[in-house]
Amino acid sequence: NDQGYDATSVAALAAKLGLTKSALYHHVESKESILAVALDDALTGLERALDDAVAVEATALASLRHIVRGAVGVLTAKLPQVTLLLRVRGNSEIERAALERRRAFDHRVTALVREAQSAGDLAGDIDAAVATRLIFGMVNSLAEWYRPGGAVDPDQLADDVLRLSLGGLERGPDGGRAVG
Repeated sequence: NDQGYDATSVAALAAKLGLTKSALYHHVESKESILAVALDDALTGLERALDDAVAVEATALASLRHIVRGAVGVLTAKLPQVTLLLRVRGNSEIERAALERRRAFDHRVTALVREAQSAGDLAGDIDAAVATRLIFGMVNSLAEWYRPGGAVDPDQLADDVLRLSLGGLERGPDGGRAVG
């Protein structure tokens, strides 16, 4: 994450870990296998959060709230892996496979947004795919500034992301949602 995947050598990884290259190779097959494990860890966490949301919640909006909270939880718990996931560009087969899993995740979330719009629980005048990108743009931006053990509590952070992404900050004169 400090130098980027392509610019990081196995020697640099070994040095960072306080190992020799041969000791590192004793535990891992290649730099690519480390990438695959990290990406899989991040994606599996996100996919599990989505699967749990759909299985547990009764409405699309409740599922969407659950997945946003779950995605913030995955990001805060697995910050290095998620940061790496957010930086892949499809330069290798492992990266392309990870990007395909991310697209599938996004499509499933977009379907939840559409379903919540159809039920009248979310404004229907915003394209569901755009709404999904904006919500996860906010969630993904946490990787740039969130620090585990810092002043920001992960649970409160999830509440704040939900409030901003699904409820908004602007309120009308009657205290309800402002109509723009």
